Amino acid sequence: MIGPCRLIAVVAAAKNAVIGADGVMPWSIPSDLKRYRQLTMGKPMIMGRKTLDSIGRVLDGRDSIVLTRAGPLAIDGAIAAHDPRTALALAADRARARGTEEITLVGGAEIYRLFWDRIDRIALTEIDAEPEGDAFFPPIEEARFECLSVGPWERGEKDSAATRFKCYARRTPSEQD
Repeated sequence: MIGPCRLIAVVAAAKNAVIGADGVMPWSIPSDLKRYRQLTMGKPMIMGRKTLDSIGRVLDGRDSIVLTRAGPLAIDGAIAAHDPRTALALAADRARARGTEEITLVGGAEIYRLFWDRIDRIALTEIDAEPEGDAFFPPIEEARFECLSVGPWERGEKDSAATRFKCYARRTPSEQD
């Protein structure tokens, strides 16, 4: 937990842990975008520059804090941070201003890896596919994370694959022993 804030990883990953290919998601799942909006609305989001570029804009009702080594961001409204500590501090300030206790991590792969030891919860949309890719979500170790819920496989009319939603919580240190 970051001060009073929980760090929630929000991710869509294929069965083979692929989350991206050449800077985009290798599927089209419009029905999951509603869940993504619900999970992130009113909360600060920490993301990498490539994730911001793939979205193409800041999303309404959320703060886009972008961890980047590059200079200024080309997208108005995005907030640049040049190291993880600064990104967390900015996100915690935005969370307090919004009256929430949650900060969301929304990708990409390097962002998840950088914050892996600090993540309190994982909100995973599992994609029933095994596409080729170049970006992967880290393995969720049962010793470190407890699966709280698993939803049924569902496929929306316009979805390229079925999905199911899984929620994980970090085990306390005593539970990990």
